Amino acid sequence: MAAGFRSPGRRWLPAFAGGLVVLALIGAFVGTAIVSLLKIGSETSPVSIFSDPVVRSVLRFTLLQAVLSTLFSILGAIPVARALARQPRFPGRAWLIRLMAVPMGLPVLIGALGLVGIWGRQGLVNDLFVALGADGRFGIYGLSGILIAHVFFNMPLAARLMLAGLENVPAEYWRSGASLGMGSLSTFRFIEWPVIARVIPGIAGLIFMLCATSFTLVLVLGGGPAATTIEVAIYQALRFDFDPVRAVSLAFAQIAVTAAILAAMALFPVPSDPGMTAGAVPRRYDGRSLRSRIADGVVIVAAALFLGLPLGQVVVAGLGADLPKLVREEAVWRAGLTSLTIGFSAALLSVAVAVAIIRARAGLGDGRRMPLFGYTLSVLLSAASSLVLLVPTAVLATGWFMILRGFGDTATYAPAIVVGINALMALPFAMRVLSPAFEEHRLRSARLIDSLGIRGMARLRLVDWPVLRRPVLTALSFAMALSLGDLGAVALFGSENLTTLPWLIYSRMGAYRSQDADGLALVLGIVCLMLALAGTSGAGRRESDNAA
Repeated sequence: MAAGFRSPGRRWLPAFAGGLVVLALIGAFVGTAIVSLLKIGSETSPVSIFSDPVVRSVLRFTLLQAVLSTLFSILGAIPVARALARQPRFPGRAWLIRLMAVPMGLPVLIGALGLVGIWGRQGLVNDLFVALGADGRFGIYGLSGILIAHVFFNMPLAARLMLAGLENVPAEYWRSGASLGMGSLSTFRFIEWPVIARVIPGIAGLIFMLCATSFTLVLVLGGGPAATTIEVAIYQALRFDFDPVRAVSLAFAQIAVTAAILAAMALFPVPSDPGMTAGAVPRRYDGRSLRSRIADGVVIVAAALFLGLPLGQVVVAGLGADLPKLVREEAVWRAGLTSLTIGFSAALLSVAVAVAIIRARAGLGDGRRMPLFGYTLSVLLSAASSLVLLVPTAVLATGWFMILRGFGDTATYAPAIVVGINALMALPFAMRVLSPAFEEHRLRSARLIDSLGIRGMARLRLVDWPVLRRPVLTALSFAMALSLGDLGAVALFGSENLTTLPWLIYSRMGAYRSQDADGLALVLGIVCLMLALAGTSGAGRRESDNAA
C-alpha cells in the first residue's frame, strides 16, 4: 500500500507548510506597504481624511466618472448584444466578437493614444463635425474623454456577457414569442430584459470597480485637477507636490472605496465570459424583417466603428512614425529590455504563486480530518489571491515608495517592487485560468497517482506537465502581456534608471514627440497582441482536445 494511503490524515501537512510560506510572502509584501502608510498617517483620523476638501473633491469626481462610465457602458452594450443575438449569421460576425475582446487585452495607454487620434481636436470626429458645419471642436481631455475611453474599454465586455446570456435562452422561448406575434418591444420586455437584468448587477459592479480604480486613462485624458481620480491624485501628490501626508490620506480613501465596492459586489453573482459560445445558436424569428435588419445593422456598424477606428488609428499612426530610427535608439532598446525583464519576471512569479496556492488548497482539502487552522489557512489563501482588489497597485506603490525613500535612490530597489506589484496585479487572472484546470486534473488523476506511488519530478514530468502545460502557458502569456502594458506600478518609480516602454511612451507624449509615441505604441501593441494570441490559441487547442 502506498504511503499516501497509510496516513490519509497527514496529507495536508506539506500543503499546510507551502501555503503558509506563500501567505507569509504575500502578507509581508502587502503588509509592509500598509504599515508604511499607517506610520506616516498615524496622526490622521478617518474623519480628517474625508474632511480634507482636496480628498473630497477627488473622491467626488472618482465616484461621478465611475457611475457615468458604468451607466453609459451598460446602456451601449444592451443594443449591441441584442443586435448580435438577433442576427446570428452575417459576414464578419465572428471577427466582430473577437474585436470586442481586444480592448480587454490591449494596454490602456495604447487605447488612449488611439482614442486621442480619433476624438482629439485634430482627429477624425472633429474633422467630420467641422465638415458638417459645427462651430467648435470636441475636447477629448476632461470628463468627456474619460467617459469615452471607459466606454471603449468596458462596453465590449458588458456586451459579450449579455450576449452569452441571450444565446443561452431556450429555443422554445423564441418559438413561443413568434407564435404569439410578439413584436420587438414585447420580445425585449418579456424575454430579453429578464435575462439581461439578471446579469446587469454583476456587470455593473465589475465595470464600476475598473473605472473607480482607473489610472492610466485618467492620467492621459484627465486634463487637470478638475478631472482627477484617487489613484492619479496619489501619483500627483508624490511626484509633483511631494505631499506624503495627502498621498497617504488618498491611499486610505482608495482602500475604503474599493472595500465598499467589493462588499457591494459580493451581494451579486459574478458574470462569466465564455468567449465564443459553444453549441448552436437558438433560432430566432424576431430579427428577420427588413426594419429589424436595418436597425440591427446600424447598431452593429456603429459598434464596429467605435471599436475599430481607434485600433486602426494606432496602426496607421504607428506606421507613419520613423520606426527604423526608433528601433536604433539605445533608450528604446533599454526600455524594451526592461519591460520584457519585468514582464516575464512578474508573470513567472504570478503563475508560481498561483500554482502554490492552488496546490496548497487542494492538499488541505484532501485531509479527511483537517484541523481548524488548516481550514483557516485555506480561506486566507483564497482571500490573498484577490488582495490586490482591496489594496490597489497605486496604494502598494505609494507604501513602498515611502519605504524606499529612506534607502536613498529608489531606482536601485524599484524593479523588484514593480515586479512584485505586477505579479499581484496578475494573480487573480492567473488563478482564474489555472484553478479549474488544476482541479479537473486532480479529480481525474489523484487516485491513480497515489495508487502507483508516483512522486516528485517523475509525477511532474510524466503526469502533471503534459496535461497542465497549456493552461500554465496561457496564464503566463496573459500575465506577461498585462505587466508589459502596465503604467501604474512604474509611474512612481520611473526615472532614467528605470524606464519601461509604457513609461517611455508617456514621456514622449509629454515632450510633444507624438510620432515617437505612436511608433512605440504600435511596437508594444504588437508584442502584447502576440502574447494574447499565444495564450488564446493554447486555450483553443485545449478545448478542442477536451471535445475530442
